[in-house]
Amino acid sequence: MSSYIEFQDVKKIYRMGEVEIPALAGVNFTIEKGEFVVIAGASGAGKSTILNILGGMDSCTSGKIYVDGNLVSDYNEKELTTYRRYDIGFVFQFYNLVQNLTVKENVELATQICKHPLDIDETIAAVGLADRKNNFPAQLSGGEQQRVAIARALAKNPKLLLCDEPTGALDYNTGKQVLKLLQDTCRERGICVIVITHNLALTAMGDKVIKVRNGLIESIEINENPMPVERIEY
Repeated sequence: MSSYIEFQDVKKIYRMGEVEIPALAGVNFTIEKGEFVVIAGASGAGKSTILNILGGMDSCTSGKIYVDGNLVSDYNEKELTTYRRYDIGFVFQFYNLVQNLTVKENVELATQICKHPLDIDETIAAVGLADRKNNFPAQLSGGEQQRVAIARALAKNPKLLLCDEPTGALDYNTGKQVLKLLQDTCRERGICVIVITHNLALTAMGDKVIKVRNGLIESIEINENPMPVERIEY
């Protein structure tokens, strides 16, 4: 039985003129469906490269990547666009909301490009913003804007929710609320959630923790009893 996600000897080399910069030097790991995965490592370790390749925003130089039985690493540009559109939900450090659209319109925007979107109002309510759906991003706090970004990603009904330093721009308590939302989403919807962080304290909340260093996997740990976010101190 193969895993839901598999990286097999994945390498990524960026070329700057004559110079080759290896971002990933042969990465191997597996992720199961419904797992909450934390990818941790210092800045420049290669974790964002992993996320971008997994999300179809970048392609690997060599190696194989399987997602749900599909060989994503062989996709052409058109196939990658379809994959990003239907299968992937992205949450970034900076919320990337459309400033002149309301909360509801921001979430609605994502549902227009996918096949089986979730109910917009229900999704906004699920992230605790039912009473703010007619507000504009500038009228919301950072934590609220990040929750809109999560609702927007979830409304696409994606197979994978990929989060790149999702609490990086938030204060401690707000960050914890956002992480709890992500952890709860993973549990309640059985969706695969992958969070990138440089904060090692957050690894306690992952079902699986993948530590990246210098473009290689340093370690992979399974947490039999992942800690609820509320109990993590960092």
